[in-house]
Formats: sequence, C-alpha cells, structure tokens
Amino acid sequence: MNAISKATVQSEQPMSVHRFTGRQGEYYSKQFDKIQSSTRLTFSFNPHAALLGPLWASARNIWGFFWLSTVATLFALVLLSRGLWGELGADNLARADRLSGKSQEMAAKAQAALESGAPSAEALQRNADNLQRAAEQALVAADAAVAGANQLIFWGALALVVIVLIQGFMANIVYEMKYCRWRGGRSETSGFNQKNLLLGAVMLAVMAPLTLYRFTVAKPVAWLTEFPTDKSLFNGIATWLNAGFDTIAVKGAGFFDGITSAIRVLLDSLEVLLVDTPWPVTAMVILVMAWRLAGPRTAIFTLAALSYLAFLGYWEKSMATVALLGAAATLCVVIGVPLGILCAKSRSTYAVARPVLDFMQTMPAFVYLIPIIAFFGTGKPPGILATLIFGMPPVVRLTALGIKQVPATIVEGALAFGCTRRKLLMDVEIPLALPSIMTGVNQTILMCLSMVVIASLIGAEGLGTDVLQALQYAAKGQGLLAGIAILLCAMIIDRIVQGRFKRED
Repeated sequence: MNAISKATVQSEQPMSVHRFTGRQGEYYSKQFDKIQSSTRLTFSFNPHAALLGPLWASARNIWGFFWLSTVATLFALVLLSRGLWGELGADNLARADRLSGKSQEMAAKAQAALESGAPSAEALQRNADNLQRAAEQALVAADAAVAGANQLIFWGALALVVIVLIQGFMANIVYEMKYCRWRGGRSETSGFNQKNLLLGAVMLAVMAPLTLYRFTVAKPVAWLTEFPTDKSLFNGIATWLNAGFDTIAVKGAGFFDGITSAIRVLLDSLEVLLVDTPWPVTAMVILVMAWRLAGPRTAIFTLAALSYLAFLGYWEKSMATVALLGAAATLCVVIGVPLGILCAKSRSTYAVARPVLDFMQTMPAFVYLIPIIAFFGTGKPPGILATLIFGMPPVVRLTALGIKQVPATIVEGALAFGCTRRKLLMDVEIPLALPSIMTGVNQTILMCLSMVVIASLIGAEGLGTDVLQALQYAAKGQGLLAGIAILLCAMIIDRIVQGRFKRED
C-alpha cells in the first residue's frame, strides 16, 4: 500500500511542479526530484539565479532571497567600483593642501616676526613645521589609499564570484522549500510573475546607481547624503508643542497638584515604615517575611544582602529606594490588575489599550521625563509617575493573558451551577489566573526598580542618586557599589515573591 501511494505521489509531482513554476517546469521537476531523493547535500546549480539572482528571485516571489542577493551583490560592486573609479585618498589630499597652505602662512608670519625681532618668531616657526609634517602625513595616507585600489578590486571580484556561486547553488534548494510549503496547503504564491520581475528590476535600477555613486565619488551631492529638510517646519511644530504643554500645565495645575499630593501621602507613609522606623525593627520584619514566605535559604540570603546595605552605609538610601519602588508598584498593581481584567473581558477595551501599552513599553524612558517635568515638576512624586508609566504594562498584559487562559469548560461549568459573574471572577478566574498575575506583578516590581537611576535625574532620591553621581564624576568604585546595592534590593524582593509560589507549588 505504501509503495502504491509513493508511486502515486511521484507520478503526480511533475504535474504539480509544472503548475507551481509556470515556466521551465521540466527543469524544476528534475531538480526538485534530485533534491528530494538525495539524503546528502545536493549540488543543484541554477544558472539563471546565479547570473540574475535578484531578478530571478523577484520573478519567483522569493523576496528574502531577493534582498539577501541584492545586498551582497551591491557590497561586492561597491568594492569593485571604489577600486576602479573611486576617488581614493581625495579627503587626505584635500587635508594635505589645507595644512600646507596654513603652514606657509605660519612660516610667513614667523619670517616677519624674525625680521622685526619679535620673541614669538620661534614659536610660529615651530607651528609651521608641525603643520608641514601633518601635511606630509596626510599625503602618505593618500598614497596608501590609492595603493589599496588593487586590493579593493581583488576582494570585490572575489566576493562577486562567491556570491554568484552561492546564488546558483542555493536557488533550487530555496525554491524547492517554497514548493513544499505550497503543496502542503500553505499560502505561497506560485508561477512566474512578470509584474514582480518588473518591480525587482525597477528597485535595482534605483538602488544600484545611487549606492555606487554614493560610495565611489568623494563628495556626492548633498541631497543624496542628507535628506532635504525644512527647518521651519520643525521649529513651527516644536513651538506649537511648547505652547501646548505650557497651556495644559497652567490650566490643569490643580489637577496635577492633586495627583502629586495623593502620591506624596502614599510615599510618606511608606517612608515612615521603612526609613523612620528603627533599622533593627525593619530588618527583623524583612527577615521574618523572607523566612515565612520563602524559606530559610531566602532568609539567609536576605540577611547577607541587608548586611551589605547596612555596613556600606546604604541602609537609609536603600529603604528610600524601596519606598519609591513600593509606591510605584502599588499604583501599578492597583491600576494594572483591574485594567488587565477589563482587557480580558472586553475586546474593544483591549484593542484601545494595546497600542497604549506598546507605546509605554517601547518609548525610551527619558522621553517620559519631558511631560512629567512639564506637568508635575521635579521630585519624588514625578519620579514615581515616570516609573508608573514604565512598569505598568507587564501586569496589565499578564493579567489579561491569565484570565483569557482560564479553560472555557471550567467557566461553563461554574455558570451551569449558578455561579454569578462576580463569583465567577473572584472564586474561579482570578485563582486560576493567579500564577500569571503574580508573574506580572513580579515583572512590574523589577521594572520599577530598574527606573530608580533614571528617576533620580528629576529629583527622586535613593540609590539612583549615587549611581548618577558616579557617572558624572567617573567614580567607578562608588557606581559599582551602588549598582550592587540596587541589585540586592531587587533580588530580595524577587526571592521573597517567587519563593512563596515555589513553596506552594
């Protein structure tokens, strides 16, 4: 039975290859059969692809092959064109001319000073000699660049030959893989597409001359290397944005001050617990939490980490950093978990929230500081707000993911037994999604802690200030010790949170 089915497949394959290729079906049928029947490395050479790699790939709808072939071929042609027609050493020659002219001017001034008996004649002559030596070195560099033309020609020709061979040997293999995907029912374009061939030819006709001109001519036209921008457009938009920020900051001062006051209350409460409380009490509470929630090993590690913070004088700054982290993480969880549940329940809400979360995660952290400073000023509350923007997306995404991954059969069973929507969420979905939610909380905590250095730029105190000062004054030891302190704070929190769930598992 297997032999019959195999013979049937082999008899049907030439027909499907003809339908797939559109042209040269007999050639590709033989090559595909050769590739599929061999258990070792198959040498199948395609002369059309070797000589016209990008054009062949565009006609056959293999755009990955097209771009790789185009980039490699242009690289080889750039080497060849620079060796054959490139103005090698032109920059060094121009520099030598400038230095020589300045040397002559300096020598003339030295001669005039010598004739007048001025004391600066010797210094002027010494400067003239130095400029002349620099001009001679530039000439030597120009000669060396010109002498390297033969090497560029050799390596360019060698690269071009290698690229041609690789294109020829890889084309049929790549095309056979495309054929297998097409025959397996996947959405793959087939046939010989003349429109794509024309598109590939047009792209090559644009890219090749411009690229070769750019790397061959010493001073290409300005519009080719620099985009012709209109500075007035940039200045107008920037002025409009500045005015908009100022207007919003003035009219919304009461709203922004209210947010700042609320965050300050939360932060002050945490600082009273962590900073103002006697350090033995705080240390004991942390150690007991580590022991009870994560076990004796985590407690020992926490004791060692707290000892490092205490003996190196980082205790107060570390507790202030943890207070900042606690305030930011609390806000992230309080806002992020309900938002994640809402995103899991409502597709429209998630469709709106998703680009916002992408923006929050991908925008560089320093950009957050611009509107934060404009609306909230500087200090610890603005630093917490910047940390909030950076740290909230993980808990929202993982909460939504955990709720969505609750098995539908369990949800249907709970509803069938009369469970209300509120009981379903609180007693079924959230407990089952709790591992994913806690992973999001853990990631949010660690991401908030990674913002302490950036938040210190706008006045948020803590260990980030020591790292910032170390960067400003190149204090390598201070920066390393403060960085280790931040790392230990993160590890303590991570071990306690993760250790609890590992013990429960």
